[in-house]
Amino acid sequence: MNLSKYFENWPVNDVAAAVVGSTEAEHGDVDRIFHLMSVTKLFSAYAFLMAVEEGVFELDQPAGPEGSTVRHLLAHASGVGFASREQERPLGERRIYSSAGFEWLADILEEETGIAMRHYARDGVFRPLGMDDTAIYGSPGHDGRSTVADMEKFARELLQPTLLHESTVREAFTPQFPELRGLVPGYGMQKPCPWGLGFEIRGRKAPHWMGTGVPEETVGHFGMAGTYLWAVPSWSDHELAGTAAICLTNRQFGNWAKPLWEDTNTSLADELLTLK
Repeated sequence: MNLSKYFENWPVNDVAAAVVGSTEAEHGDVDRIFHLMSVTKLFSAYAFLMAVEEGVFELDQPAGPEGSTVRHLLAHASGVGFASREQERPLGERRIYSSAGFEWLADILEEETGIAMRHYARDGVFRPLGMDDTAIYGSPGHDGRSTVADMEKFARELLQPTLLHESTVREAFTPQFPELRGLVPGYGMQKPCPWGLGFEIRGRKAPHWMGTGVPEETVGHFGMAGTYLWAVPSWSDHELAGTAAICLTNRQFGNWAKPLWEDTNTSLADELLTLK
């Protein structure tokens, strides 16, 4: 598969990309380190879910504002804002995309374990997967950096979990509070706006950065650094089951990315289907 044809003419200085699954391909310098912004949430969510399995906290125990739980914070359903721990909406009323909620969870994790979030993710996720060039250096909501090569390892983990029980990953990929509406940054209000435990879920959102060629159960995230990862769960009934795509750039997300990402991912998925 010639992956370069999808990315070589993008209006960015640097771009690296990969496809993982039954078809594998790479484009660009896959060892270059990029800032991830909100794609960091995928790593953090995986570490928080590891903390759940290790008994640090439970998904439905209180966390965050009054009435909220760990589940609410991971699913952006607690009502807290993007950067502030103040509630912008009542609990469970609206999907409000929030880095502050992840920071709140990181504080709880450190209080319970004595381990800073960046170290917990490093020791529990990055080192076991051999992600030597990946780190969370600040907020667990948006301060991560990685390479495509490392993110390929993480994508394979999402498709075939080894660090978490498959049941935990299935729950993370299942819509939480599925009736909630909310904004996808840059793509407007979505009714509903399905989200799992830290993982955005494609659903029937339109327009959407993942494009129209992947199934509704596809999970992933994009970041304002011009980065994204999407993955079709291996247990999906869709022909693309067990497939993931990664793209990292050094240009901040903006109008240049819309509808470029949508068109690129639609065409990419269409070709991947022909190679099945």
